[in-house]
Amino acid sequence: MDASSPRLQSSRQDGPSLLKALGPGLVTGAADDDPSGIATYSQVGAQFGYTLGWTMIFSYPMMSAVQGLSAGIGAVSGKGLAKNLKLHYHRHFAYGAMALLFIANFINIGADLAAMGAALRLLVGGPEVVYALLFGILCAIIQVFVPYPAYVSVLKWLTLSLFAYVAVVLVVGVPWGEAMSGILMPKFEFTGDHFTAFVAILGTTISPYLFFWQAGEEVEELRRRKLARLRRNPEIAQPELGRIRMDTLVGMGFSNLVALCIIVAAAVTLHVNGIDKIETSAQAAEALKPVAGEFAFAVFAAGVIGTGLLAVPVLAGSAAYAVAESFGWPEGLDKKLKEAKAFYATIVVATLGSVAVTMMGLDPVRALFWSAVVNGVLATPIIVLMVMMARNPAIMGELKAPRWMVYISGFTALVMGLSTVGMFLF
Repeated sequence: MDASSPRLQSSRQDGPSLLKALGPGLVTGAADDDPSGIATYSQVGAQFGYTLGWTMIFSYPMMSAVQGLSAGIGAVSGKGLAKNLKLHYHRHFAYGAMALLFIANFINIGADLAAMGAALRLLVGGPEVVYALLFGILCAIIQVFVPYPAYVSVLKWLTLSLFAYVAVVLVVGVPWGEAMSGILMPKFEFTGDHFTAFVAILGTTISPYLFFWQAGEEVEELRRRKLARLRRNPEIAQPELGRIRMDTLVGMGFSNLVALCIIVAAAVTLHVNGIDKIETSAQAAEALKPVAGEFAFAVFAAGVIGTGLLAVPVLAGSAAYAVAESFGWPEGLDKKLKEAKAFYATIVVATLGSVAVTMMGLDPVRALFWSAVVNGVLATPIIVLMVMMARNPAIMGELKAPRWMVYISGFTALVMGLSTVGMFLF
């Protein structure tokens, strides 16, 4: 191809620096460490100490490959996952995935808002249910009324809240020899507890809502930058796919680093002091107070709020993408309210309706458990379908996903399926 092509020159001149390249992948990775994820990682660290730290290294290539597939499908085809499912496979696949995703996200949003309300109560006192409702209203208003470029910028800045958990590790005394042994030397017992923890970790790090979100956001990025879908825009296809790859690798790496910090923080403060049961992220913050001090407690609790403000819009947005694409409604956060009323209505219903979960007095552990079960059941077939889509020339043209990404994603589906079976068998 002629290097003097004006469009090619433009794409090279505007080629992404690392900071500019970070977008949907970074936000997706950060949203992975939502309050329910924080509760999961805290429970793992409190119950098992450092011994399951290795799962963060093990899951990194799997979540990177799977998220890379979803992002590539969105960017190359110019359509989200649900729309591709409906167009190229049986529409019932799209409807089934959409229904299960909405239910799982609805429960997850409610649990996250409850954790955020509880965290604010720990910091300043007051009614946590009211706080949860106010956080839900804030998240809905931001998604509906803040223009897309500013909205993306807000989400990027909120990723900084995750450094709270790095700070906690830095202020508590970690026996790094023991910790590195757990991180680098895999240990696993074939017991129900270990299988359940392993499924919880995989379900938290490799969640279907992240697939739908990142695919949808890559479509939004194309619109924002006024670019055609990559299969129709070969001049910039490779630079764009390179940007997506960098964004995804950094985002997933950041996510797992923070998750590892949470496990280590819980292990060094809670596990060694005999605290082995953590039901919510707010409880994890409260448990840190007597053993790690006021600063670690305050930073951990503030981080719960920051990550919730990041994750709740991603959960609601991914549900809205799936619903709108399944029913053929106009969709996209770059559209104005009057252009995509049903899409934004889905966001509001998913966000504010889920506050009912916090008011029902539902056991947060059971809510998160069933959300993780639905995510685990949904993840395996969705990953298989994504592998099929990523190698389908009708969807990807000449830009089919590389075989290494397909193989790792297939292995991920196998591991998640077998671990779910193991959880119920042992």
